[in-house]
Amino acid sequence: MSYEPSLKKLYVEQVAPALMKEFNYSSVMQCPKLLKIVLNQGLGEATQDKKIIEVALKEMSLISGQKAVSTLSRKDISNFKVRKQMPIGVKVTLRHDKMYEFLERLIKVALPRIRDFKGVSGKMDGRGNYTLGITEQIIFPEINIDTVQKIQGMNITFVTSGKTDAEAYSLLKNFGFPFKTNN
Repeated sequence: MSYEPSLKKLYVEQVAPALMKEFNYSSVMQCPKLLKIVLNQGLGEATQDKKIIEVALKEMSLISGQKAVSTLSRKDISNFKVRKQMPIGVKVTLRHDKMYEFLERLIKVALPRIRDFKGVSGKMDGRGNYTLGITEQIIFPEINIDTVQKIQGMNITFVTSGKTDAEAYSLLKNFGFPFKTNN
């Protein structure tokens, strides 16, 4: 017997049939699905201190369960003391089982740990994708608060195969995403 994440099973058993009914699809293949989740952290202070990138790589790898990579600057910007090919951020792209596992941890564990949490904004990007900004990485249980030197924020982008914002919103809502009710 092979392992299957519970949200992947939920998608096949409940989310896809609900989307087919809601949007009157004739085939399951028309249903929007989650393609990937991208975690991204921009670290402008890394131009002065190289240790920030190393710490961020370690933390992002812990959060995602997959090795993070540093992002490099594309050109020189003298005002910000940035040289070409200098590490200025960290990112991870999650697909398949790791993506579903991360989504479940985000929805059921990390987001409820945010102080005064009332839900997330339901504003999509117009192409069926959703980006969530998180102000502090310590909401994830994998991060030991005692070892954190600096609180960093991050962006989490959910890329779906939905063509419209309504399809993507409905997909994430059916996964149990805590959207605010008064959008």
